[in-house]
Amino acid sequence: MRRPAVYLIGTGPGDPRLLTVHGLECLRAADVVVYDHLVPRRLLTYARTGAELIDVGATAPQPIAQEAISYLLADKAREGNLVARLKWGDPFVFDRGGEEALFLHEQRVPFEIVPGVAAGLSVPAYAGIPVSYPGAGDTITLVRGYEDENRTPPAVDWSSLRRLDGTIVCYAGAQQLPRVLEALRSHGWPAETQAAIIYNGTLPDQDTVSGSIAELADLLHQRPRRKPATLVVGRVVGLREHLRWFDARPLFGRRVLVTRPRAQAGELVDRLAAFGADPIEAPVVRIAPPEDRGPLLAAAAAPDAFDWIIFTSINAVEAFMHALIERGRDVRALKGPRLCTVGPGTAEKLAHYGIRVDLVPEEFRAEGVVRAIAGSGPVEGLRVLLPRADIGREVIANELRRAGAVVTDVVAYRTVTEETLPDHEPDVYGLLLEGGIDVVTFTSASAVRSFARIFGEEQAADLLKTIVVAVIGPTTADAARQLGIPVTIQPQAYTITALVDAIVAHYK
Repeated sequence: MRRPAVYLIGTGPGDPRLLTVHGLECLRAADVVVYDHLVPRRLLTYARTGAELIDVGATAPQPIAQEAISYLLADKAREGNLVARLKWGDPFVFDRGGEEALFLHEQRVPFEIVPGVAAGLSVPAYAGIPVSYPGAGDTITLVRGYEDENRTPPAVDWSSLRRLDGTIVCYAGAQQLPRVLEALRSHGWPAETQAAIIYNGTLPDQDTVSGSIAELADLLHQRPRRKPATLVVGRVVGLREHLRWFDARPLFGRRVLVTRPRAQAGELVDRLAAFGADPIEAPVVRIAPPEDRGPLLAAAAAPDAFDWIIFTSINAVEAFMHALIERGRDVRALKGPRLCTVGPGTAEKLAHYGIRVDLVPEEFRAEGVVRAIAGSGPVEGLRVLLPRADIGREVIANELRRAGAVVTDVVAYRTVTEETLPDHEPDVYGLLLEGGIDVVTFTSASAVRSFARIFGEEQAADLLKTIVVAVIGPTTADAARQLGIPVTIQPQAYTITALVDAIVAHYK
């Protein structure tokens, strides 16, 4: 994918899941990503490693003039780069995308428009308001009202819009909103006309206020808010109480801190978001290869030399499978040894490779694994391979050796403790201090210890004493309690699915 040189990509109004499949493909292929400050930061994680990321736009820390942005796109493309220009909403709907495209055309720089989900249609949908409905008028009018924060309402023939008898959608700044409502009233719209104001549309902190245009005008006068919003006017607003879905989900508005390594946080983040939570990724550990991969590679070269291979984590599966392929083997080499995993999540990871495990102990702890292996037959003389973390517990290896097994214990990966959360947005410490986080999740004992190291043991315990702490299993819970961190939620099954379900049940 080397042509066109510039992709002008609409990312939607905020929810990162609204990026189109084609937009995601272009983003992943790009050498340079030029993005509006309002574009969800989570989308930037899909950029390829090494891609140059450039923040532009009127609300960026160092805003760049529109003309300079256009020249930047052309210059980066002429340098031989594939450029992804991420635009809020849709590039051609009340945006400068048309201006940038015309500049590229004049500069003879190839480009493509990747349409996005327009805010004027998607934000009302997230509020449970269909912009059209049988019997609610035959027109949908999108009104510009955001770019200019002056006190003059958009130059629109409001009287003619009233005669159309349809729906009006206007994305407007804080200064514009009350003036748009006043313009409606002064041009003959009945004071009781239904309307809704939607702040932070499609985001976890979405806030919808509905009423008549007179009521909303009075509300903004009495309690002005310094935020832009989407205004919807028309009979369709009356359907909201029947069709609201986004802000009716069980975790809506709850901020949940995810401390997993970023590369593994996707499942947890996605499941939390599906229930309405606002997941904040703050990886306190990262996974790295062992300093000496020799023992792991040697074991992967001859897996048929073992009677059992015991995987205690998803990381162990990934590390071993990569080593297996690196040594010129594939899944057929695992037809000899029997396979055991600690927990169904680890078994599911092997299933992704088309491998079915032989044993998943009912108790997802090291001690339960040893009992399960012993229950399947004599342990004396068994050859067991145990790929594990560098800081993993040695209970399995020690107990199997006591029972007479020959255990090959190799380090498959290292768990590296982060010392800080550099340049993190938002400010995690500030949110914890001010009670701005509802739940903190830990999926490993190492994550708990790393969290305590970053913030200090006493400080960590103090920060979390009034916050719901959710852990994935007893080993993680033990590590938390040893550091004085109270545990509120611990699911019966030690899986990501069960953890999220337990958080949902807690708030229900």
